[in-house]
Amino acid sequence: MTSTAAPIRAKRVLPGFTLSLGTTLLYLTVIVLIPILALILKGAEIGPERFWAIVSAPRALSAFRVTITAAAIATVFNAFYGLLMAWVLVRYQFPGRRLLDALMDVPFALPTAVAGLALTALFSANGWFGAPLEAAGIQVVYTMAGIVLAMTFTSVPFVVRTVQPVLEDLDPALEQAAVTLGAPPWTVFARVIFPAILPAFLAGCTMAFARSLGEFGAIVFIAGNLPFETEIASLLAFIRLEEFDYLGAAAIALVLLAFALVLLMVSSLLQGWAARHREATK
Repeated sequence: MTSTAAPIRAKRVLPGFTLSLGTTLLYLTVIVLIPILALILKGAEIGPERFWAIVSAPRALSAFRVTITAAAIATVFNAFYGLLMAWVLVRYQFPGRRLLDALMDVPFALPTAVAGLALTALFSANGWFGAPLEAAGIQVVYTMAGIVLAMTFTSVPFVVRTVQPVLEDLDPALEQAAVTLGAPPWTVFARVIFPAILPAFLAGCTMAFARSLGEFGAIVFIAGNLPFETEIASLLAFIRLEEFDYLGAAAIALVLLAFALVLLMVSSLLQGWAARHREATK
């Protein structure tokens, strides 16, 4: 005589999964998708010829050039500094390490306008850092250097927080094996450690670059906002809004949105590559 047991229904990980999924999708739609869709629809009203005329105007091209150049310089700096900071936080124990680790999240928590005001006060001609720099003939406020400084401040946590957990999970046996085989420290880092953290490192740099492209609050106070010199693209879009040129603002915003979406897609691909790489090395 055979008996068939009733199939056991698998328990859901989240109670009320349908409600949870519906809530998150509603939030995503209202907060993210609808504003983006509204921007795209507004941009569709412009037409390709006028859209190209707006985004290829000399002032717009200058704003894009300033934004991309400053973001690239800030990302290069954050690539080196962020990797070094992640290394120090993971590999060394010292007094104040936890405080330093917590300070890495300050740019996330601090309003960007407050950051801009603080940086302007510090690096102005009579500020703590600006006075000696001014005496040496170096001006930071109202120059490209100020824009790079503001972008660097607001985007550096992306590199640190992306690389740090990968360094923490790195198997020390790999380094020990390389040292046992006689590899010097730099070779161990270049051949063993850096290839393992490279996907996360590139993802962090990509997100830092995307964050810098969209920065506004921290820059408007320190940049001076001079057209063709220190005017960034997001500020130009804001100026077009103040002039009630909604189509012009939408066109500039669409270009920034396209940059952001491409960079986020690259970051997502790099993070997927990093996940597959970690699984392959386990």
